[in-house]
Parts: sequence; C-alpha cells; structure tokens
Amino acid sequence: MGFYEFFGVTIPFDPDCTFVSSHILSPLALGIFRLAIAIYTLVALIIIVVWNGVKTHTLKSFFSYFTNLCYIGMCAYFWASAVQTLAFSARLRKAAAAKARPTEGREYPLQQWPRFFQLLHVFLACTIFVFPFVVTIVFWALLADGAFSSEFNSWKNISVHALNAGFALLEILFSRIVPRWANILILILVLGGYIGVAYITHATQGFYTYSFLNPSHGTGKLVGYIVGIPVAAIIILAIIKGVCWIRDKIFSSRAPRPQDDEYHLREKGSRV
Repeated sequence: MGFYEFFGVTIPFDPDCTFVSSHILSPLALGIFRLAIAIYTLVALIIIVVWNGVKTHTLKSFFSYFTNLCYIGMCAYFWASAVQTLAFSARLRKAAAAKARPTEGREYPLQQWPRFFQLLHVFLACTIFVFPFVVTIVFWALLADGAFSSEFNSWKNISVHALNAGFALLEILFSRIVPRWANILILILVLGGYIGVAYITHATQGFYTYSFLNPSHGTGKLVGYIVGIPVAAIIILAIIKGVCWIRDKIFSSRAPRPQDDEYHLREKGSRV
C-alpha cells in the first residue's frame, strides 16, 4: 500500500462519490447546505477580524489561537466541498438532460485533480469531523469565563465554540464520508504543530494563548493537557466512525443510492 492509498486517496479517487453525495439530501440540496455554512463562516470570520483590528486591536494574535485556525479550516472545507458538490450536481443534471448512460456524469472536478490536492481534501475533511468538537469541549470546560460578557462576545463564542460543532455534526449526518483510522496521524501532527505555534507566540508576543499551556501552573498539569487533548481527539474520531457506521446502516436501506441518481433525475426532470 502506497502513501496516498494509506490515507484513502485511491485511483480512481472516490469512485462512489461519497464526498459529494448524501443518504438524505440530493446533491443539489447538499451543495446548498454546504454553501450556506460556507457563507456564514466566512462572514463570521470577516466580522471577527475587523472587530479585532478596529475595536480591540488584537488582530496580530488572531492566527495564534487554535479556535481561529480551526474555524478558518471549517470555512475552507465548506467552500471547497460546496463547489465540488454543486459541480457534481450540475454534471448530473447535464447528463440527465442529454439522456446519457447511467454511468456518465457521475464525477466531480476533484477526481481529475492531482492526487496531492485530493489528499489535502481528505485531510481537511478529517479535521472538520474532529477538531470542532475538541474546540467546543475544551472551551466550555476550561475557558468559558466571560463568554457572554457582551453582545459581540456572546455571538462570537456561539459561532466559533458552539455552532462549529453543530455544523460538523450536520456534515457527519448528511454526508457519506467515513474518516479513516490513518487520519489519527494527521490529527496528532496538527495538534503537535499547534503546541509549537503557542510557544512561539509566547516567545514573540509575551502571552500564552491558552492558560493551561503555561508551565508555571505545574508541569504535571501541562503534560496532562498536552497528552490528554490528542487522546480526546482520537476518542472523538472513534465515536464519529461509530456514528458514520450507524448512519450508513440506517439510511442506506431507506434512501436511493447515489449511483442511481441519474435514473431519479430522468424520472423527476432536472431536479437534483
């Protein structure tokens, strides 16, 4: 098994179109759902960045926070997945209009892109399935003091520390993606890399992004957090894999198979 295959980037890539289809929603509905979240997260990021730059003058530390990096990743994922899904829907519509064979039109742009970009999409999807829950749990368990101190803080914390997990959960339920165990390596690599970012921030800007990373509170606690959070991420990944298994068992017998979409398109006109 090669490097790409180890992470699920096969040739052909995603032959069952699991990244752009759903047991519940049509490709068009799934694309619109993803686009709606993409727009919301982008608008939220713009507002937060402008507020930090103009009102609180803390913009220089914006990229030092794991929460913000995860939210940027979520925004990027939903934009990328929305574009791919809507392109998939458009090709299905075109194939149906042309009365093409059932196997024609069942493709989307990412399948023809270089494998490196396919790999990046797989990695991004895995982080979106796991990190929003890590961020939400850690924030509300350890860092939530003053979360509702003002209207802006209330909206911001609901958006980046609550809705983020809600968006991730909906994506898990509506999509057909199943994260691989191999992605544990990516999760650990990202979390380990962020520890470096946090201490670089302390060295260059003089503060700890998260108080539990301060070694003055006790080396034992610090080690506990550094080890415990990746372990929690792995546990969350295991739970998500279980949820995906249950999802597929429940809905695969109740919903039309994605590979039959062309037939349903012909029966229902151009609706996808």
